[in-house]
Amino acid sequence: MAGDMILVMLIIVGIIGRASILATAASVLLILKLSNLQRFFPTLERRGLEIGLLFLMISVLVPLVNGKIQSKDLWGTFFTVSGLFAVIGGVLATYLNGQGLNMLRLEPQLMLGLVIGSIIGIVFFKGIPVGPLMAAAITALLMKMYLWLR
Repeated sequence: MAGDMILVMLIIVGIIGRASILATAASVLLILKLSNLQRFFPTLERRGLEIGLLFLMISVLVPLVNGKIQSKDLWGTFFTVSGLFAVIGGVLATYLNGQGLNMLRLEPQLMLGLVIGSIIGIVFFKGIPVGPLMAAAITALLMKMYLWLR
């Protein structure tokens, strides 16, 4: 019952904060729970991140497929400062995401803090919820910095 109330609160926060993705996600989970379809929760927990990343990747690749970005333009970006930084950014992001995933495997209870932090970022800073993995990556980086400075 406490889980239901948390989902209802997340729906309200999502609506008030104009975070439609948060409100929709909480609504879907509440509908599944109230429809007695909790058997899908383990699959969503295990594969939800992959499914979300799949759709994110599809949305990023659409401009390549529909011709908005030409292949000659694509190759030219590798030889610009912003193109090189994009490659470096991609390498750093994937490395950090791996560190975040390892941290979540070791300390899964941190997920609640990541979700609360994401909600604060969405509601008060108009952030975009790209997922808990990047939040975990930043958390892992902050923890490494803390341990290094300590």
